[in-house]
Amino acid sequence: MMTNLYTQQSANVRKTWLLIAVFLVLIIGLGWLVGYYLQSIEILYFAVGLAVIMNVVAYWNSDKIALSMSGAKPIKREENLYLYRIVENLSIAAGLPLPRVYLIDSSQINAFATGRDPKHAAIAVTTGALQKLQNEELEGVLAHELSHIGNRDILVSTVVVVLAGVIAIIADWFFRISFFGGRGGDDDNRGSGLIMLIGLLVAIFAPVASTLIHLAVSRKREYLADASGALLTRFPDGLASALEKIGNDHSHFTHAHNATAHLFISSPFKGREGSNWLTRLFMTHPPLADRIKILRGMRPVRSNPDGFASDNSR
Repeated sequence: MMTNLYTQQSANVRKTWLLIAVFLVLIIGLGWLVGYYLQSIEILYFAVGLAVIMNVVAYWNSDKIALSMSGAKPIKREENLYLYRIVENLSIAAGLPLPRVYLIDSSQINAFATGRDPKHAAIAVTTGALQKLQNEELEGVLAHELSHIGNRDILVSTVVVVLAGVIAIIADWFFRISFFGGRGGDDDNRGSGLIMLIGLLVAIFAPVASTLIHLAVSRKREYLADASGALLTRFPDGLASALEKIGNDHSHFTHAHNATAHLFISSPFKGREGSNWLTRLFMTHPPLADRIKILRGMRPVRSNPDGFASDNSR
């Protein structure tokens, strides 16, 4: 397992740079197409500048964007001592720096981790999770999120929030220009039909491309974070029980976005997940039933019934 964890960390770092490289190529390519169509080299320069700027923003500020989009508010230790003690104790056990703690005002049971590295990480938890989960269940959820931090999942997951959104916006922009803008003169319009066809294809497949980028953040990371979290608490039934409650919780999440859905421990789009094979193919999370089954099959190795976070008072 430890070999897999270290392998996953390295793979996630490589995956982040690959996503950034793909993003650069896509934006510059779209810029070239638009520039060719409108015979304007300035558009290509603009696309190159935009790609570079957005990559910098994605790396340094995507966590702030994800937290803001999710309606997460920072809290101090004295504002919720119960939550902070669990996070502190689990962080010590995992050998990780204490992440920033955020609270989301939502009755839905959910949580996510974000940040570019363990030293700049944050964990956001919904008020519903605090109200509806027992101590061991909340420990399991938080251990899962801390495992994402330890496994270096959070960098690639958070970068995707910005890059996938920008690709969709640029594709829509290109679609509008290719169909409603244009060059004058018959001679100048040679090849414009091909460019318009490419624009149409880009506009149609941009949402699919955005989803596939989300899926580049492999669903296997959720299974690995489940296993890592179970090792951290030494009580897999805690997380399994929390996932069961999450599956039965149909509360609405006001700040649910397609761009950030993959960050959460479970999809915030309750009731919209579907069960057919095509929907399952494009799911950002593995089925809860599969995750619960695996966790239930693990043997608890917890020596202390109160676990690492032994404070049971709220």
